[in-house]
Amino acid sequence: MKHLIAASVALAAVTGAAMGSAYAQETIKIGALYNVTGGMSSLDGPSLKGAQLAVKQINADGGLLGKQIELIAPDGKTDQQETAKAAQRLISEGVVAGIGESDTTFVMAGAPLFQEAGIPFVTSGATHPELPQWVGDYMFMAPFGDDDQSYAIADYAYDKLGARKVAVWTDNSMDFTKALSKFFVERFEERGGEIIGTDSFMMGDTDFSAQIARLASIDPAPDAVFVSAIPSEAGLSVKQIREQGITMPIVSGDGFDTELVSTVPGPELANDVYFSTHTYRADDREEVKKFIADYKAEYGIDPENAFAPLGYDALMLVADAIRRADSAEPAKIRDALAETRGFKGVTGEISYTRETMVPPKPVSLISVHNGKYTVEEIWEPETN
Repeated sequence: MKHLIAASVALAAVTGAAMGSAYAQETIKIGALYNVTGGMSSLDGPSLKGAQLAVKQINADGGLLGKQIELIAPDGKTDQQETAKAAQRLISEGVVAGIGESDTTFVMAGAPLFQEAGIPFVTSGATHPELPQWVGDYMFMAPFGDDDQSYAIADYAYDKLGARKVAVWTDNSMDFTKALSKFFVERFEERGGEIIGTDSFMMGDTDFSAQIARLASIDPAPDAVFVSAIPSEAGLSVKQIREQGITMPIVSGDGFDTELVSTVPGPELANDVYFSTHTYRADDREEVKKFIADYKAEYGIDPENAFAPLGYDALMLVADAIRRADSAEPAKIRDALAETRGFKGVTGEISYTRETMVPPKPVSLISVHNGKYTVEEIWEPETN
């Protein structure tokens, strides 16, 4: 609480000066809150690169309102206090909007400061469906919600993998992972499935031998194990489960949309893994084809995961709002964002039509076999 009060006082001191000069700047400053080092870097790094690509393209086309975009991107270092400091820095430097973060916990470390300053913030990858309610009316989401992606993988496990009894592992240190498990259990039980074992771990854990021993002791064995984890634990959990000879399907959400799921265990062990994530892989829409080509031309590699186009979409969403508002004033950008309908992003169409302000977007179901990622199907959410 002391840290929050101190942050609020510091924010109040800088906000007036920052906002007073923001609109007279030579550039339009947009903040990017990402963790390019630490446990979230395999998601946030590609996402920042996607945002930087968007800025480069917009500036090459003449910028916005006759000005160039300046993207300011301090490293949150996968640390909540560092993320809060980075948010304060961005606000003090006069950004008119912020984007970023691939995890709810880190959004909650920074986005409330944007809300207090009256500056819109669009998360590129955090998926808790209550984020707009928790933060306020200056908070927007480019991705789907955890309820949608959890329902998608629960349906896939039940319908396509034939799972009826599942064990659930949860990283209890993260809002995202706890929500993912909650919604998975809700949907799986609603479908008629049974949860026959639960276990937990914490962010930063590297030894899952105790959880694996308990999983192996369940009799009869589960048909699958749901592992709700962020990238740094995703690859390790797959590796250690498979090293112990446990071959049941491993299912998860978009925290598994990282190359670590294949590189850490290696192709021989990266088998029968399934996860839900943002649409873009194996999608033949023109927006996707162009993004992949542009990303490869810029960075020399294909996009690492769906978080690269999510960063691109978040930046382009803000740019679209600035154009429609014909203004770089944060309040007008916020209003234009709230009125977004039918924005054609790389990761799907974005419309804020739900009361929750979470865009109803399709969900990709991905399988990993011998270290290779394949889109199995696309799950469509209810739009209301």
